[in-house]
Parts: sequence; structure tokens; C-alpha cells
Amino acid sequence: MTIMIVEDNPAMRKTIRDVAAAKTDTVIECSNGEEAVTSFAQHYPDWVLMDINMPVLDGVSATKRIMSAHPSAKIVMVTDSDNESFRIAAKKAGACGYVLKENLFELQTVLYYHS
Repeated sequence: MTIMIVEDNPAMRKTIRDVAAAKTDTVIECSNGEEAVTSFAQHYPDWVLMDINMPVLDGVSATKRIMSAHPSAKIVMVTDSDNESFRIAAKKAGACGYVLKENLFELQTVLYYHS
């Protein structure tokens, strides 16, 4: 399985990678939404683990762009924003999941049961 982690904080990117590593063969890392849009079109990962608040292009906007070009993409928002308006925006953008960074081990369940 190939996973793309989109997170602007390098330490958090590593933490997400460590949590998801049991289910992955390949990990692609991006530090902002713009990189994610370009990288998705090059690698077509099985899953995208997308932060919301990032420089250059935020995660909701990046999700919209990826889903517009690749409607079968599977994107899970991974964020510290436990905010209903963000959840709604993520769902409207096409995200299929929403995991809080304080509950990262939920990613293992999402990846295991939806792969």
C-alpha cells in the first residue's frame, strides 16, 4: 500500500509515518497542499493523510483539487482542529475520513478496514 502524508510539521509527519508504517509499503511525504496535488498525479497513492492548516495551499483546498481530478482518491484529514465547520468542509471537499492528531492510532483502523 502506498500512503501520501501531507503535513507541514516534519516531526508530526514522522509521527504519522510511524503510526501508519505497519500498513504501508511506500510513503510519500509532502509539506503543503500544492505539493500534494502535484505528487498525487505522479504517484497515485492508495491513501492520502492530509493536514488542514498548511502554508501555500490548505488541506481542504488541496482535497478539492485532488478529488476533482481523481474522484476515486481516498483522503483522510489528519488534524488537530476538532471543529465542526472543518469537518463539514472536509466532507464537502471529498474527504472520506477525519482523524484528530491526538487520536492517531485511529489511522490504523481506517487503513486496515478500508483497504
